[in-house]
Amino acid sequence: MQNTAKRRGSGTEIFFQLTRRHLLVFFKNKVRLMYTLLVPVIVFAVYILFLRSLELSTVVNTLHDLGIEQTPELMNYIETLVDSWMLSGIAALATITVSLQTNTVIVEDKQNGVNRDFVSSPINKNTLIGSYILFNFLVTLLICIVYLVICFVYLACKAEFFLGFADFFRIFGILLYATVSSTLMTVFICSFIKTEGTMASLIAVFSTAVGFLIGAYMPLGMLPSGVQWLCAFIPGTYACSLLRYSFMSTPVAEFSDYIVNVLQHPDGPQLIDTLMGMFGYELEFFHVEVTVPFQAVALAVFILIFLVLNIFSGKKLTAVLGVGKMRRARRARAAQAAKEGAEETGTDGGTRQGSE
Repeated sequence: MQNTAKRRGSGTEIFFQLTRRHLLVFFKNKVRLMYTLLVPVIVFAVYILFLRSLELSTVVNTLHDLGIEQTPELMNYIETLVDSWMLSGIAALATITVSLQTNTVIVEDKQNGVNRDFVSSPINKNTLIGSYILFNFLVTLLICIVYLVICFVYLACKAEFFLGFADFFRIFGILLYATVSSTLMTVFICSFIKTEGTMASLIAVFSTAVGFLIGAYMPLGMLPSGVQWLCAFIPGTYACSLLRYSFMSTPVAEFSDYIVNVLQHPDGPQLIDTLMGMFGYELEFFHVEVTVPFQAVALAVFILIFLVLNIFSGKKLTAVLGVGKMRRARRARAAQAAKEGAEETGTDGGTRQGSE
């Protein structure tokens, strides 16, 4: 019993030591760390400098069509909704892009032969796989929290901070939920990547496309029906909507109360419906509405699916490059030697028969 306890304790200790090693390798590379930190910040800056005015102009046109006066208080509520919608979408996108960028440590271990040392040592492969996943989760969560702090500071500076204490718990809880799903998805994808060049290409292509596919940049209803079908099978789509719910539930309630009880404009309900259609947090796929509880269930299903996939593909995550080629080369050499031996035997036999 004592030996079993010691083995379990040593396995746990090795697990955390490996996780610590991955973290040190990641944070030691200052260029990679800075690039990973800048991924969500750059998208945030692009929105503030270029896209924000475009989004607000769309709402201003709606106000003009409905004949609603653009009072400073009304515009403050509208700007809060637009900013909360976009910033929460970037937060959901960051859980994917940052997690994908973090996986470069895994690919580097494969390409540089570090996995060869791990495999030759008495380290359980499941312990190594778990350490990679925990490392990815911790880095992604930390960087996303830094981004959230930037968002809160921005909203406070713009006088758009309507979040309460309960909202902070909701945002952090859903961020944890989204980070788990993104980590499991990206680790599974990167388990098939063997070189840093392939990884860099994947990051460039995937990071560009996934923002549109999860609805971070625009409502999914604006996309073609075939693309919407694809979006329904991406876990980030549901994580994005859940984060928007955590950001926007209180501002939407405040805005609705202002429109109905203070402004009392006859077209106020139509304005609310229009804005929720453009900047809402509920999904609709093929005329089927997916509410917040069903989004949470869908994300839980995706987490279970990718957890199972990671269990079955774990050996690819710890694969040692070159082992398969070495085995094939040894077999080829053995086959060639056997062939040459057979030819020499046949030649000697033929020579002896001729001499006789």
